[in-house]
Amino acid sequence: MVKIDIVKTIEIPEGVVVDVSGDSVKVKKDDKNLERKFSFGKLKIEKQDNQLKVSCKKGGKREKKLAGTIVAHIQNMIKGVCEDFVYKLEICNVHFPMNVKVEGDGIVIKSFLGESIDRYSKILPEVKVDVKGNEITVSSSNREAAGQTAANIEKATRLTGRDRRIFQDGIFITEKPGRDL
Repeated sequence: MVKIDIVKTIEIPEGVVVDVSGDSVKVKKDDKNLERKFSFGKLKIEKQDNQLKVSCKKGGKREKKLAGTIVAHIQNMIKGVCEDFVYKLEICNVHFPMNVKVEGDGIVIKSFLGESIDRYSKILPEVKVDVKGNEITVSSSNREAAGQTAANIEKATRLTGRDRRIFQDGIFITEKPGRDL
């Protein structure tokens, strides 16, 4: 097994404060704060001027993969405090008009395919959901929370046992951060 020195750097933009203490990383800008705990293993994280350095001496494949994952998560945290991650969903109804509204920490979907029982979807903390007409906008500084909330909404209207070519009703993700679908 080949052992190599692994060094990956992250540029910290102006106005963003990154604190590394123990196994947690905190990213702050203005009133937005994100904190995440990592399992570093053999990796070390050091802050030098306006750079964050993830390094390991004599690491293998596992450490190289772990370093890439940690760097990607920290970059998402830095992007999140600078601007929100926005997911857009579209309400599609062919057979029955569907009513969607936000109530507390969840979304209520009424009259999906004429069902008399309401369907519910959970909104994770620190996520903002807006329903306007046939469009739902999910936004948050935490990429994983925004993505999971959008997935929860989409999954709440999942159909089983019916032909998807005929029953095309539901709520579907149409835009994700970084790419259009």
